[in-house]
This record gives sequence, structure tokens and C-alpha cells, in this order.
Amino acid sequence: MELRLYDTLSREKRTFVPLNADNVRMYVCGPTVYDFAHIGNARPVIVFDVLFRLLRHIYGDAHVKYVRNITDVDDKINDRAARDFPGLPLNEAIRKVTEQTGKQFHADVDALGALRPSVEPRATEHIGEMREIIEKLVAGGFAYVAEDHVLFSPQAMNAANSALPRYGTLSKRSLDEMIAGARVDVAPYKRDATDFVLWKPSKPGEPSWPSPSGIKAEGRPGWHIECSAMAWKHLGEHFDIHGGGIDLVFPHHENEVAQTCCAFHRERMANYWMHNGFLQVESEKMSKSLGNFITIHELLADWPGEVLRLNMLKTHYRSPIDWTMKSLEESAKTLDGWYEFIGESAPAIQVDPIFTQALADDLNTPSAIARLHQISHPPIVGSTFELGVSTLGDWTTEAPAYLKSSANLVGLLVPTASQRKKESIAAAGVDTTIIEMLVAARAQARKEKDFASSDRIRDELATLGVVLKDGKDAAGNPITTWEIAR
Repeated sequence: MELRLYDTLSREKRTFVPLNADNVRMYVCGPTVYDFAHIGNARPVIVFDVLFRLLRHIYGDAHVKYVRNITDVDDKINDRAARDFPGLPLNEAIRKVTEQTGKQFHADVDALGALRPSVEPRATEHIGEMREIIEKLVAGGFAYVAEDHVLFSPQAMNAANSALPRYGTLSKRSLDEMIAGARVDVAPYKRDATDFVLWKPSKPGEPSWPSPSGIKAEGRPGWHIECSAMAWKHLGEHFDIHGGGIDLVFPHHENEVAQTCCAFHRERMANYWMHNGFLQVESEKMSKSLGNFITIHELLADWPGEVLRLNMLKTHYRSPIDWTMKSLEESAKTLDGWYEFIGESAPAIQVDPIFTQALADDLNTPSAIARLHQISHPPIVGSTFELGVSTLGDWTTEAPAYLKSSANLVGLLVPTASQRKKESIAAAGVDTTIIEMLVAARAQARKEKDFASSDRIRDELATLGVVLKDGKDAAGNPITTWEIAR
């Protein structure tokens, strides 16, 4: 199967050819742990989780290494720590904040059905690698020391007579455009407006470490150098895929490329750069000022993580996504229908090839989801179904298994129908014994044609958040099932 991925660097869809098929390597920028992650943060988690699953499907679980970092040193973390724990020394308060918010992040993304990455490095565990890269850059003339800061010089990079890429190649911006469009820190010690910080002095009480050679005062790293160091430590100087949100192309990923390529005299850092698009809420940019800032944690209080996951996958990862209540309701309804279709005993079977072909076309999840819809609806009697099943009877037997196996590849339909029902019941906090008694009483009332009592019991169940579904069993006898309303 040929996998094609859109590469931000070349601005085209390219056939994916790993540097080593026995060791496929991917790095994705992870969270800065200072608060609950918002729903926009969930998008790269889900997108690159799907890619991780697909790569493992193609190359084997043991041959794919996925690294997603945790940034645990940052001004926002310092501010949150000082605010929440004013009576503690700042370093102790910071540790409490990062531990707490890190656990929150993991709980939220676990609920979204995301696999844990192969390695999840923390920035503070890689200070030595950061210093080593910084010293290489200073020695190579790409960075300089000024007033206890170390700064990288894009001008020096572009002036180098070598095979290095030019600064601005990833984001397709010239230095003049960057100066005009970026919020540039003004500082007297900077040689040029585009120079950016690799290392800076720590303020009193802030986290600090021994600085690179040439600086006596202790300090802490700049943001961009962290990812260069962690990617190098766990994936090497040159690896296959680097991912993240579209907002990271400039300056973060542009600066990563500059640091890594100049430190190791490489033409490339990653062979493929992938970026997911922005997320809006009800057609508006998400922001606290508009009152539409939604965390994953808040959404999980009202919706199963699987609903959020499917809702995200209905839009192609490179396209903007409009997060609406209507789309969530539609996703929940879709999943209900699929669980009813697969039942309890859909056996493991091969993944549908048309489904995987859609995913292999630059993670075309909308087409893949459309294929799941097709599998879950009966073909015209007498026609040849594309699974290779020629009769309606065979489709009825095999299609549920194909649906489950295919959906599992993107992290959907993982629990059984009964497990999912139990999860919904637990989340709703209802007493199943009382519900079953009421359902049985209603069934008896219907049998006796006491429709007034039947309707009253239905209404009583509705107040408990229970939805009833009347139907018939295989023998044609009346049967009632129930589920928790969303």
C-alpha cells in the first residue's frame, strides 16, 4: 500500500518513503502543562494518533517510534504556579502545577482513545542536550552570547556557504516579511531583529540550570531549542515526520529546522512536515473573551470521548474545522447506529482495503468515515458488494466484522456495545435496578393495553435520562431496549 502525505515544506502530497522501514520515526509537539487542554489542543493529538496507528498497521507495531514532548518549563507555568501556590517556593509550586496538569492532560487524551506515544520526554529532563546543541551553534558561528543570553542568528545561517536550508524555507517567508509580520522582541543586545533566544538568564526564584559555556549566571532554555533537543535525543539528527498545529509553522518549527540543521550540518531535520488546520467553535475563533473557550475536560463531562474523536475525524486534518453542537449530536447518533449494527460478537477480520486506501491518501478520514457508513448499510439485493460479498446474507454476516475492524484502525468502536452502555450508565449515575423494574412494568402495561400507565412510565424514565426503543426480537415478540440520553 502506498502512503501519500502532504508535506508543508514542499507544499505537495508526496509518497512516504521512510529512512528505515524497520524504524519509522515521528515527532509531534505536545502540550505546555499549565492548564486544562482545550478542544483545539485535541486536534493534533487525534490526527497524529491516527497516523501513528496507520504507520503501525503498515510497518508493524515494533517498527514505529512516536515521540510527543511535554513542555514543563515556561513563563505561563511560572505565572500559574505563583498564582495557585503563593505560599510555596516557586520551584516547588511549579512542580505541583506540572504534575497536576500533566495528569489532567493524560486523563483527557486517554478518554479520547489516543494511544500513548512511544516516548513522552519532558523538557526539564533534556537540559544537557539543549546546552550541547547551543554550544555547537555558538562554535559554528550561528549563535552568539550577549548579556547572559544566547541568540540564534538567521542572517548567519543564510550567509553560510553550505548545503544548509535557508531560514524561512519551511514557512515560505523572507527575513523582511518575518520582521514585518512577527512580534519581535526589542532588545539592545540583539544584533538583528530576527535573532531569537536559545538561552536566557533566570529571574530570582525561577527554575535555573548551569548555562552554556561563556555564561557565568544560571539560566533556562528558550522554547524552540527544547524540541530540537528532545527530537535529537530520541529520534536522531534526521528523522521521518515532524507534526503539529498549523500555528507552529512559524516561528516554532522554522526555528527548530534552523537550530537542528545548523548544529548538525544537515540539509533536513525531518523528511515530511505535517500540520493540522485551525479549529473554530460555532463558526467563531475560540477565545476566552468570546466565552467559547472549551476544554476537553468540559466536553467529556457531556459526551463520550469517542464522540469527540469521531467528530474531529469527519473533517480532513488540513482543513479548518467548525466545532458545533449539531455536529456532536450527529456523531453520537452515528456511533449509536454503528454499535447497534456490530452487536456484541463481531469477530476480528481484516481491515477493509477501500477504508485503508482512503487513509493512505494523506489521512483522508472523511472518505474513510464515508466508507464505514457504506459498510453499515445493506447493498441492493443481488448486487456485488465491494467487500467481495455477493449476497445480502453474506453481507449481514461479514459487514459488521469489517466495520468494527476498520473503525478500530482509527480508534473507533473499540469497546463492545455492552461496555459502551455500561460506561454511559456509570457516567449518568443512574440505578440500573430501578430502570429495569420500570421497563418491565411498562412492558406489562403495554401487554395489558394500559397505555396511560405505559406513557406515564416512559415519561418517568425520560426524567431519569433514559431513552426507550421498542422493537421485536427474532421470533417477532415485542421487546424494549434502553440507553442513556445524550
